[in-house]
Amino acid sequence: MTDETPSILNKIVPEFSAEMTGGKTFSLSAYSGKNLVLYFYPKDNTPGCTTEGIQFRDAYPQFQKHNTEIFGISRDSLKSHEGFKAKLDLPFELITDPDETVCIMFDVMKMKNMYGKKVRGVERSTFVIDGSGKLVKEWRGVKVASHVEEVLSFVKTIA
Repeated sequence: MTDETPSILNKIVPEFSAEMTGGKTFSLSAYSGKNLVLYFYPKDNTPGCTTEGIQFRDAYPQFQKHNTEIFGISRDSLKSHEGFKAKLDLPFELITDPDETVCIMFDVMKMKNMYGKKVRGVERSTFVIDGSGKLVKEWRGVKVASHVEEVLSFVKTIA
């Protein structure tokens, strides 16, 4: 956490809306009563992000059984998201955040090393918001392997 961004863990998440695939607009309040998994990832069509998307896709029916919706979020354009969603046959929507409003709200913008250079980018992170709108779990600096199973195990405890 940076000094400027207070943690929202165990607090009600402020209302926000953002454009998403399928010609829709995401609004937090529209999912009241449902658990939400918001997973932030660096970039469409990259190996780790593709693997993570496929794992969430494959586990989607189990999340649905536990009253949980999944949304992927990155800074990619809506056009890029539409192509990525179609390529992976994702059953959930992807939220576009080109101005980093949602990324900043969840404090996922970090300085990272890429090929020896410092670059600012999205730190792979996942958040679970319960049906009352409270942020109940966060994972930061996520490694893709077995992460989706961990998220699903947690969701089963709150469903």
